[in-house]
Amino acid sequence: MPLPSEFSALEPFLAWELATEPERYAKRLASSMDEMQAFYDTAFPLLEDAITYCDKFPLDDLSDEARTLMHLMQSLVMVSFPVEVWKQPRVPDSGAAYLDVIVEPVV
Repeated sequence: MPLPSEFSALEPFLAWELATEPERYAKRLASSMDEMQAFYDTAFPLLEDAITYCDKFPLDDLSDEARTLMHLMQSLVMVSFPVEVWKQPRVPDSGAAYLDVIVEPVV
């Protein structure tokens, strides 16, 4: 799972490099708020640069580095609401409700 050198700060968080939404959701539920906060604090400032980097490639022909970076940014989106709003991994007051994503943009 290589990363572009300008994003080396994300290397400690490669466990968040997950290709599918169900994997990212399961990781979120299995992570502590401290773990998500540390990932968020490192990844969020790199978000715009990461998008700019990934936009250099066609979605169906991403380099390995761009794909790794894209998956990390997708995981950042997955942890943003728990970190910014809910202060917990699960959606508040959602009970047993859930949604399944059946199509990913790129795996």
